[in-house]
Amino acid sequence: MNILHLRSFWLAVLGFVALAGALGGTACSGKGKEAKHDNTPPPPSVVVTEVTQKTVPIYSEFVGQTRAEETVELRARVEGILQKVYFREGTFVKKGQLLFTIDRRPFQAALQSAKALEIKSISDLAQAQQRTDVLQAQAELADAQAVMTRADQDVNRLAPLAKEKAVTEQDLDAALATQKSARASVDSRKANLTNLEAAVKYTIERARAEVSASKARVTQAQLDLSYCDIQAPISGVIGFLQVDEGNLVGRGDATLLATVSASDPLLVDFNVSEIEFLKLTDPHTVGKKAGDLSFDLMLSDESVHPHHGRFRVLDRSVDPTTGTLKAQAAFPNPGSYLRPGQFARLRVAVSQVENAILIPQRAVQELQGANTVMVVDAQNKVSLRTVKLGDKADRDVVVLDGLSSGERVIVEGMQKVRPGGQVNPTTGTQQTAASTHGG
Repeated sequence: MNILHLRSFWLAVLGFVALAGALGGTACSGKGKEAKHDNTPPPPSVVVTEVTQKTVPIYSEFVGQTRAEETVELRARVEGILQKVYFREGTFVKKGQLLFTIDRRPFQAALQSAKALEIKSISDLAQAQQRTDVLQAQAELADAQAVMTRADQDVNRLAPLAKEKAVTEQDLDAALATQKSARASVDSRKANLTNLEAAVKYTIERARAEVSASKARVTQAQLDLSYCDIQAPISGVIGFLQVDEGNLVGRGDATLLATVSASDPLLVDFNVSEIEFLKLTDPHTVGKKAGDLSFDLMLSDESVHPHHGRFRVLDRSVDPTTGTLKAQAAFPNPGSYLRPGQFARLRVAVSQVENAILIPQRAVQELQGANTVMVVDAQNKVSLRTVKLGDKADRDVVVLDGLSSGERVIVEGMQKVRPGGQVNPTTGTQQTAASTHGG
């Protein structure tokens, strides 16, 4: 009985081992097949785009810098304590808006003093114009002339009588002495009157000059008082406050308080090469004058300003050292969205190409001085193609030779493929949809 049990036990063990070996062999065989399958990787996925053919504009691009149409520095024109600031930095201010107040009291006092001096000078002029001394001298001269006339009459009457001995010589001599004295008195009164008239004239002119000077002092005092209120000379965005309330400003020089910039329209300064200048002004290309061209403004984040710009200024001559002309374009800038000092790129259509073969610029690779693209055929096989490129058209480039409309070129994943290899082509739209669905 014990022997039978032992035999059955060993038979069971041997059967289990055989079953385990069979299972293990099957597993190993399966792993071997999987390993053999992993040795053949799937074709890499790439993004392709179809070569298109259409009429496109050819653009010229320029690097420029924005600046405000008007920039005004607000400065203290009188010396005083900055009493009040009425704006918030970096905000929009309107022309005529009150921005600063300087302590007005010293200038109000100066104005009152100037007005008092003006009143006094006017009074002095009126007094000088009364000519009382001259009037008195004229009266004295008239009296002396009357005495001289009477003396002349006495001499004329006594002279014939003295010849006839009707009067004594003594009477005639007395009359002649009186005549001589009267003439001397007239001459003296005339000289005195002349001197007085000259003195009065000088006094009047000096009084008039003092009146003019006093009026000028009043005007200057009024100006100084008006400078205590500093208003926005233009509408625009005001920058940082340069001086805080309570500080003394205007001592020695005109203290800078803040700066206002008017940025609508916004100006963009850039340089144009001689070749680009000829493209812009050639009537046989775009058929427009430079002033009629429409500019696009591309910002540093690759966005495009929503408003088109126009030529504003083109310099009169080419700089011989750089071979460029200075130019300026103006762009509408509602709300001063863009600020002065930003770097930007300008783009303008200078010509157009009929039925141009186009591919994206990013599909082009430069290999040993040649421009190449990866072409995917109908069997999804890759070939390397050398192409001849023309002008840029927005983000595309014109192909002069090497490609035909309808062919497919790789724009993403070129580093994963080799000429002659197989690929799994997708479009950018398909890849985006797949990513969205997977998310």
